[in-house]
Amino acid sequence: MGLLDALLGRSKPKRPDLDQLFALPSAALTLKAATGFAPTGIGAVCFASVEGAAFTRLQSDVRQLLDADTGRGGVPVEFSRDSYGYTWLTARQPADDLAALVNDLHAVNTLLAEGGFGPQLLCSTVGFREESDQAAAPLRSLALIYLYKRGTFYPFAPAPGGAEKRDNALELQVSGLLGDDLPVEEELGRWFPVWGAPGL
Repeated sequence: MGLLDALLGRSKPKRPDLDQLFALPSAALTLKAATGFAPTGIGAVCFASVEGAAFTRLQSDVRQLLDADTGRGGVPVEFSRDSYGYTWLTARQPADDLAALVNDLHAVNTLLAEGGFGPQLLCSTVGFREESDQAAAPLRSLALIYLYKRGTFYPFAPAPGGAEKRDNALELQVSGLLGDDLPVEEELGRWFPVWGAPGL
């Protein structure tokens, strides 16, 4: 940071550190113990659209990478586009094997970054769902989101019922719980909603 930045109160954003993703299994234990939310086994990487031959090559590279790394023999990796034009790559693993899911997400992010798609990377998400003994109660969902360009995490909790409303109290509770496990994004204005993200 330069002198002018210090005088004007500007700071450089944190550099992305994909190894931060490996802290998620530990954070998941904290989250489950305190709130009853457990991993769904679904995670995703979101990036700005890549078109044409580059997108076809990217899909092929990702499928080869994950099949080779996990030996899962054809468990599908899904690509989809949301209504905003962003591309989502969805990976699935058993709900009790968050470490394997994190390895997949880390491998995909690394492949994209090393393949020249780093500027298009937006975030990675890992889904959680509330465990409840009450069959009548609607189960809440939650995602922990890693902001690639910030190197930080934040929780996103859609309110039950399908309307585009957030459970802000749950988001703040989770961010307070996980502050020792993950680098939580301090600027609440950067806690962007990810409506319709895979796993939610």
